[in-house]
Amino acid sequence: MTLGSSKVKTSPSSTISTASESEINDTQAAARALGLKLIVQNASSRHDIDAAFASFVQQRAEALTFAADAVLNNCRDQLVALAARHAVPTMYFAREFTDAGGLVSYGGDMTDAYRLTGVYAGRILKGEKPADLPMQQATKVELIINLKTAKALGITVPLPLSGRADEVIE
Repeated sequence: MTLGSSKVKTSPSSTISTASESEINDTQAAARALGLKLIVQNASSRHDIDAAFASFVQQRAEALTFAADAVLNNCRDQLVALAARHAVPTMYFAREFTDAGGLVSYGGDMTDAYRLTGVYAGRILKGEKPADLPMQQATKVELIINLKTAKALGITVPLPLSGRADEVIE
């Protein structure tokens, strides 16, 4: 998908974690490199999300992306519905969003993350001290593209991009 826009919006939670802050900084750097304008909207509730989308629509946002956040993950259906209602191409941080009708997701495999959590819990239950356990991070990321949503938005996904996707929803 080519953004080709002058504006990219992102909406992290207002309780910005170090990870979200890093993600925002990376997104700002990428936007600058592409000559795009980035505006950050904070949301910590369903009402805040509605207000953020109203702001995006008012400012004629051409694309959206979201920082990975538990609050936003819990509002998945609302985010996907708002993006569809306002016909704004949106990239999400987890496949559950594309499964729910979102356009594109790129992020860690939650099944793998849960497996790592289970391994850690097992090690702790066997007596290992949490402070002694090495820091781990999921290494598998997935690119999921929902072609049904792309068609509804009038977007043609280039074949090389869909060919690189881990999954294409048709």
